[in-house]
Amino acid sequence: MEKKRMFRCLLREKRDSNYFLMMRLTIVLTILLTMNVFGTVNSQIVNLKCKNTPLREVFRSLKQQTGYLFVFNEEEIDRTHRVSVDIHDRTLVQTMDEVLRGLPYSYELLSDMVVIKPILEKIRMQVQDSLPKQMEVTGVVKDCQGEPLPGVSVVIKGTTIGVATDVNGKFRILLEKKKQVLKFSFIGMETKEVVWNGQRTMDVLLDDDCVNIKEVVVTGYAKISKNSFTGTSVTVTADQLMSVSKTNVLGALQTFDPSFRIAENNLAGSNPNNVPELYIRGRSGIGTTQLDAQSLSKTSLKNNPNLPTFIMDGFEISVQKLYDMDPSRIASITILKDAAATAMYGSRAANGVVIITTVTPKAGKVNIDYNFTGTLEYPDLTDYNMMNAREKLETEVAAGLFKANPEQGFSEQSRLDALYNQKLNNVVRGVDTYWLSKPLRTVFNHKHSLYLDGGTEDLRWGADFSYNSGEGVMKGSYRDRMAGGLSLSYRLGAFQVRNYFSYTYTKSQESPYGSFSDYTSKLPYDEYIDENGRYLETTYPWTGGSGEVNPLYEATLKNYDRSKSWELINNTELLWNIDSYWLLKGQFSVTKSNSDARTFLDPRSKKNDDLLGLNNVVSGQLDIATSNSLSWDATATLSYNRNIKKHNLNFLVGINATSSTGDSFGITYKGFPSGELSSPGYGNKVSGLPSNSDSKSRLFGALGTFNYSFDNIYLADVSVRFDGNSEFGADQRFAPFFSGGLGLNLHNYKFMKQFEWMDRLKIRGTYGITGKVDFSPYEAQTIYKVVTDNWFKTGLGASLMALGNNGLGWEKTHNMDLGLDVDMFKGLLQMNFSYYRKKTVDLVNSVTLPSSTGFTSYKDNIGEVMNKGVEIQLRSNILNAKDWFVAVFANMAHNENKITKISDSLKEYNKRVQEKYAKYDSGKGDSKYSETYLQYVEGGSLTSIFGVRSLGINPADGKEIYLRPDGTITYDWNAADQVVIGNEEPKLQGTFGFNLRWKQFSLYSTFMYEFGGQRYNSTLVSKVENAHIQSSNVDRRILTGRWQKPGDCTPYGRLQTDGVVAVTRPTSRFIQDYNVLTFNSLTLGYDFNAEWLKKARIGLLRVELSGNDLFRVATVRAERGLDYPYSRSFAASVKMSF
Repeated sequence: MEKKRMFRCLLREKRDSNYFLMMRLTIVLTILLTMNVFGTVNSQIVNLKCKNTPLREVFRSLKQQTGYLFVFNEEEIDRTHRVSVDIHDRTLVQTMDEVLRGLPYSYELLSDMVVIKPILEKIRMQVQDSLPKQMEVTGVVKDCQGEPLPGVSVVIKGTTIGVATDVNGKFRILLEKKKQVLKFSFIGMETKEVVWNGQRTMDVLLDDDCVNIKEVVVTGYAKISKNSFTGTSVTVTADQLMSVSKTNVLGALQTFDPSFRIAENNLAGSNPNNVPELYIRGRSGIGTTQLDAQSLSKTSLKNNPNLPTFIMDGFEISVQKLYDMDPSRIASITILKDAAATAMYGSRAANGVVIITTVTPKAGKVNIDYNFTGTLEYPDLTDYNMMNAREKLETEVAAGLFKANPEQGFSEQSRLDALYNQKLNNVVRGVDTYWLSKPLRTVFNHKHSLYLDGGTEDLRWGADFSYNSGEGVMKGSYRDRMAGGLSLSYRLGAFQVRNYFSYTYTKSQESPYGSFSDYTSKLPYDEYIDENGRYLETTYPWTGGSGEVNPLYEATLKNYDRSKSWELINNTELLWNIDSYWLLKGQFSVTKSNSDARTFLDPRSKKNDDLLGLNNVVSGQLDIATSNSLSWDATATLSYNRNIKKHNLNFLVGINATSSTGDSFGITYKGFPSGELSSPGYGNKVSGLPSNSDSKSRLFGALGTFNYSFDNIYLADVSVRFDGNSEFGADQRFAPFFSGGLGLNLHNYKFMKQFEWMDRLKIRGTYGITGKVDFSPYEAQTIYKVVTDNWFKTGLGASLMALGNNGLGWEKTHNMDLGLDVDMFKGLLQMNFSYYRKKTVDLVNSVTLPSSTGFTSYKDNIGEVMNKGVEIQLRSNILNAKDWFVAVFANMAHNENKITKISDSLKEYNKRVQEKYAKYDSGKGDSKYSETYLQYVEGGSLTSIFGVRSLGINPADGKEIYLRPDGTITYDWNAADQVVIGNEEPKLQGTFGFNLRWKQFSLYSTFMYEFGGQRYNSTLVSKVENAHIQSSNVDRRILTGRWQKPGDCTPYGRLQTDGVVAVTRPTSRFIQDYNVLTFNSLTLGYDFNAEWLKKARIGLLRVELSGNDLFRVATVRAERGLDYPYSRSFAASVKMSF
């Protein structure tokens, strides 16, 4: 194997005059710089004393004294000669003569460079005078953002002669005076060949390698070559994200990682104000139980036990920040999943870490990027199967609603005939109210993004502005977002300062039309306006009484639910490239946020507790909730990255500290004169006492990571972190976390070189322990409640409110991961396979206490959950030619979730669930008893569905037969007989799609699927079996599969038409296998010809048409989006650069 020649390029240091400029930096930078000054002596008078010293060490000593560069064949000198000299006050020439005396080397002084040559080379050059002389060529290599690239390989094509760029991206190389080609290569960048035609300087720009950008893993603390990384991660580029969605970052992300999922929310649907719940590799925590979830806001994700940690440019952000973020600001997103990838985040890493890297300014003339996206969004009602007016009336006739029993007499039949004729008259007159459309609309939203950057090589700037109108498909709902930011980057020699300041403002409102389910039950032959076009307060009382509330009337009132928030973030980063290998980095971030939410009920609203009437002239309510928070995040790291022959070393040590303080205030006013006067000053009284809360938490961590590879075959990763958190008990505030990984690049073995079709064959394995915090501050402390009802001579009184636990500690996840990466036939087949096993222990749960203690429970570490599964990523670049590119891809994931240990408090919670059903009264027919509730049992799952096993409807009498856990059968439904009857976790889920390019056209498409799970079809319960056919609209399936007479084998019982409708409580009869396929996205793009654009002074112009959620097919036919419907969208976008 031909030896590689490596030249050491030792850069000349800055002269003393530059140091006075650096004194203007911070005190820390000045101290660090002073340490670097002592090694610089720029004098040619040499003093040298050495004994039996390797020649390369002698050259290094001379470089330190003189500042000259020494260029030599390091491998040859390492292998041979040593020197012993004692020189005082000699010139460099005299010293070199003495050092090389008797050795087979000569030297030549070129400018500020000393070139060491074998004597044979010197003789050859003297004899062959006809050979062209050499010229020193210098240059700088940068990335597409204008950032200098250190460590870029610069090689003369066809030889092994080359150099590497220094910490400032600069290089020097000697070239013969003839036409030559230089080859520039760097991990994650496209290799570029540049023809040299005799110029003394050349600047080179390397572009991101769109195919191989995943060769670099961004961990938030460092960038590591994926070839030497043993962890599991998925990297998504900005172009990939924008190909799926121009507005929804979170929705686009789940397309590229099968284990990154948005939890299904059948209530919120497409509500723009609903921040989705996310999880990676299954759910691992319990958090707020289903019975207690009613008190939580739909947008509150604090203390979510399954939410991953989000890191943007080195700093932690909230999921809401990413939800509201402009996607055009993102350069790439990396999802870190196993312990080797996440352990450096310690107590925040158990649920995975999502790393967001944003766009940075580029040097050069002012560049302007503008993005526009216009989105047409409309409601998706394909899962609703409601009847129209004629169908509903015919169904009522078929159900016998207008046929009186013989014993009821002629008068009852006459009343029913009159009722039928009245409904028929409405149908004949054309009354066919499609209630589902009344609160809905088709909306056009627009998003604008403007980004400007420019500057010099050492001083660059960038400014970004964005606006996103986010109207929802329910009338009156919206979420508007505005943001702006300023980025500055200043480089002074080996030092660099970066700062990014951003401001985000969000304004939102919920729909005044209420819950969408209020409209799905309304009768289609009901009128909703009077003859004057005014909304009726109630619809006609077909079943007696005063009639049902008209939800459209509520929308005409002055009810509102509005909120606004703003956030200021300032991120500062200081970097010192000590030399080609060492980097010292400091980061500091400050975040200030504020929110204000107001909910108002018009005095005329039927939703008030105290309705207006003869005995009550005061009504209306205003709820105000405000919150403020201030947090900071500081990190300091020292990293080392070096290649020593076949050894690649990459290690980092650092410290991290965070602090967060916050306060919230809530107050309720009641009694307002009208809906137009809703400010607090018009309130008649304050309801109860205002509420106020303060919180403060701190975290400190020390971390270290080490990444090593030998000959790019043998790989190792180690991460250690020690965290302390104020939220835990005094005895458990500190805990260590760690991970380790090993890997083999089998394709780099010599015997594998014969298999030219095998581009990569890598096996890897990791194990580690990470932690998480998923409870509120002060849970570990004993809390006292101040008594405000009475004052005492000695001051305020207080009572015990909650019992603390000094031993409350971290939830820990033991994570094992095994993987295989295969690339074959130059990208024709690529596969990544991972098997993982996550065991989360010491779950934080409530422990039940005897009532005699004065408390009901306290927090402790009891409980265990296991997640294990596999992930597979497949990709094939079928065709990659000048005008054509065709690629297909698919991914899939399987996860199995199991509860292995629960606390006594969860057993008590199960009893609470059973007691809830015990209150059922068959004479009232309350539909809330038909809902299923998760219970916690060992061997069960966090996605289990509970109910009583059913043997179906008895053909003899039409009654349901239940199977008890002991195997006996009964007609009586008993809450204590509930067991696991299904599981919502799919057996397999993932995405597949294709990417097609022809000349300047591109087509990108994705499909999402899942199968093997189950669902409890509540639509069949509420709109079919338990349908209130007299007073509500119903599903078209209501008359099919009904038991009518003995001998009928049917899935549903007798249709109930008389009196109160009995409620079917949770039973396995309504468990259905759930398989679904969604046409997730389709994007067609066109890039305008660069030559045409150049004439118009436009750098880039791209237009796209796209669609999201185009169609969906599922094996379960059930209503979706009960409070807020789902939607589909089409978008047109333009991207321009000037």
